[in-house]
Amino acid sequence: MNLQNDSAFFALLTGSYRRLVGRPLVSDETADAAWLYAAAPFAVLAHDTSADPLFVYANRAAQAAFGYDWQDIIGMPSRLSAEAPERAERQRLLDAVARDGFVADYRGVRIAQSGRRFPITDGVVWQLVDAAGRIHGQAATFPIAV
Repeated sequence: MNLQNDSAFFALLTGSYRRLVGRPLVSDETADAAWLYAAAPFAVLAHDTSADPLFVYANRAAQAAFGYDWQDIIGMPSRLSAEAPERAERQRLLDAVARDGFVADYRGVRIAQSGRRFPITDGVVWQLVDAAGRIHGQAATFPIAV
């Protein structure tokens, strides 16, 4: 399933963010799934609930940060976004998100497809939970450094 312009997935991302974090993910009332995917000036990624979670969404800003295009990042285990020494810290973060609903002001180091390391600052990671309370995975957003 291609979630690039999926309005139901956009509603899940933005609705769960608003419920858990207490503020909107997108401030522009006219923003929609196409805008979030193609034009948002910040990264958004999401992974599923598999035992080894797989990316199901990465907007273009996230693809640029990690150096992957859609067909390469979707289905990739999300743990591969961090180098092996950073994976234990990443797992602690994901456990805290599962426990608390979200974590704000996240900082960490990630690795691009090329091997380039880059910092993430001011990140927010949250549970993808629908209005009925069903968990669909976790998502993250972070500003793109210029």
